[in-house]
Amino acid sequence: MGACLAIGSLASCASCLCGSASCLLSSCCPSAFNSTITRLAFSFLLLLGTLVSIIMILPGMEDHLKQIPGFCLGGSSIPGIENTVNCDIVVGYKSVYRMCFAMACFFFLFSIIMLRVRSSKDPRGAIQNGFWFFKFLILVGITVGAFFIPDGIFNTVWYYFGMVGSFFFIVVQLILLVDFAHSWNQSWLQKAEEGNSKFWYAALLTFTAIFYALAFSCVVVFYVYYTKPDDCTEHKVFISLNFIFCIIVSVVSILPKVQDAQPSSGLLQASFISLYTMYITWSAMSNNPNRNCNPSLLSLVTDPLGVVGLVLFLACTLYASIRSSNNTAVNKLMRTEEAQGLTSDSSETGEDGEHRAVDNEEEAVTYSYSFFHLSLCLASLYIMMTLTNWYMPDAAYETITSTMPSVWVKIASSWFGLAIFLWTLIAPVILSDRDFS
Repeated sequence: MGACLAIGSLASCASCLCGSASCLLSSCCPSAFNSTITRLAFSFLLLLGTLVSIIMILPGMEDHLKQIPGFCLGGSSIPGIENTVNCDIVVGYKSVYRMCFAMACFFFLFSIIMLRVRSSKDPRGAIQNGFWFFKFLILVGITVGAFFIPDGIFNTVWYYFGMVGSFFFIVVQLILLVDFAHSWNQSWLQKAEEGNSKFWYAALLTFTAIFYALAFSCVVVFYVYYTKPDDCTEHKVFISLNFIFCIIVSVVSILPKVQDAQPSSGLLQASFISLYTMYITWSAMSNNPNRNCNPSLLSLVTDPLGVVGLVLFLACTLYASIRSSNNTAVNKLMRTEEAQGLTSDSSETGEDGEHRAVDNEEEAVTYSYSFFHLSLCLASLYIMMTLTNWYMPDAAYETITSTMPSVWVKIASSWFGLAIFLWTLIAPVILSDRDFS
């Protein structure tokens, strides 16, 4: 809100929150929401919907709603008031499917609207950074309408939409983790060069060793509990292949040519991604409908698995909202490479001599509006599948079953993600004529 403070127009800036047309057409609006705050605001809408889904799927929620007088059909009543709400629809898997359907539609709509926005001068930039009250109303309206969708074919069709969307979100999640590990490694290497190098190198080595130890422990545990000597061939293949792939990317990350092209690449990123790959492998095997190969099927083990998935989702969503990376290979994958030079050069020196970043999207946007909304759309589908443990409901939600397609979707996403990580390592070597610095 720097521009508004400069002219002392706090009131006009505040009206931007309500989507005031006059403010949006004024010079105040472009600075009223910088790119980070806008992304955080959209992420908050996603997290709000996720929280509602979690509350509505809690055990016993339907019984609590039926205790509200005059609310649920078949619940407590008030003389003269007819109970009209079917609480069987607004709780459980039905509510999660419909809530996440509404969020996915909302973000997909914005993804389409924001296609090819190049700067905040585009009229659609005002829609992206303002009109929050009306955006919230649109989301609420879509959500209310989603609860009137009849059961039947919707359940099955949306389940498969959820699987496909979750596949791509897992890949996006891995790219974000690669970017985070890269920034982490680069930051500590820089601090080591500035002084106290032994401490920072020891810290890098410690975390790398911990991640590899955890990943290797996962491999051992998987072989013990998720395989049988005469059964579970798929699990043996999954564990073995992912273990081998993790070794391959680890070796590639420290090859001399890779190090020359990317001095900040190293084993920290590879160990971090190896541990994440083991998590995806565990998550995939936990959906195998074969009880003999899946000791966690319909057991309490799925609870911590879901918690880990939600924590990763939360961390990646927030990181996607505040990230400003200089990893060019990742930026190209995340569609944020266009304005990296602008964002890196857009800084000013304060009175105390400190350099501060300035969000300036008048010349070029600092991130792809459309791709960001598409990522949130995919995140909505991933949340739907995570909260329902990737189980497939029947047409009437009378039974839920674990299916092999969900297993293959997760395993395939882990392979695809590892391939992308490998590409970020070798791209500067193969495409040596391009600038990946």
